[in-house]
Amino acid sequence: MLKVEGVNQYYGGSHILRDVSLDAKQGEVTVILGRNGVGKTTLLKSLMGLVPVKTGTITLDGQPITRDTPYERVRKGIGYVPQGREIFGRLTVEENLRMGLAYKPASTPIPAELYELFPVLKQMLHRRGGDLSGGQQQQLAIARALAAGPKLLILDEPTEGIQPSIIKDIGRVIRMLADRGDMAIVLVEQYYDFAAELADQYLVMERGEVIRRGRGKDMEADGVRRLMSI
Repeated sequence: MLKVEGVNQYYGGSHILRDVSLDAKQGEVTVILGRNGVGKTTLLKSLMGLVPVKTGTITLDGQPITRDTPYERVRKGIGYVPQGREIFGRLTVEENLRMGLAYKPASTPIPAELYELFPVLKQMLHRRGGDLSGGQQQQLAIARALAAGPKLLILDEPTEGIQPSIIKDIGRVIRMLADRGDMAIVLVEQYYDFAAELADQYLVMERGEVIRRGRGKDMEADGVRRLMSI
């Protein structure tokens, strides 16, 4: 589904991503772990085209997208939930969801499945996004990314600042989406237990490099928890 090969990225003279490669497969959750400042968010922004890569290639379904704009990547099937959610606070929940359908015909309905995944959104359809709690805003951000039916869903630290009950709901939705088998999911996370519960495969980053990778079931044996705490 998603293949990243030898990606390098710089900010000024700083080498931020160093020969990063990964494969995210359909029906799997690929978890990227690492402490703050190791390049995780930069990697996701590179996948979305929000920052250009200096060298390396990114392909989706075998098609090169390395030089595509963010808009073109969305049209090709990438959904993105940024760190901090970035919902539109002055727009209603319904209007926020419609933003996820911006490149579709205006008559395209909001998929009913979104309300099944996140029932609270249906109850708050006409409330402004800025009036929702942090957990509700995160659910809205995920639903907005899912509105157009992406083939690849990218999430940047979806548990950040969220109450435990909502974290469980988000984890349940991510696992269900992966198990359907028609979507690849790339998840950046610092919360080890949440990551270990969901990961089909994992990568650990340090100083812009992937220093360890493996299957999710092997994370404890591979000492990933220790790497996260150093």
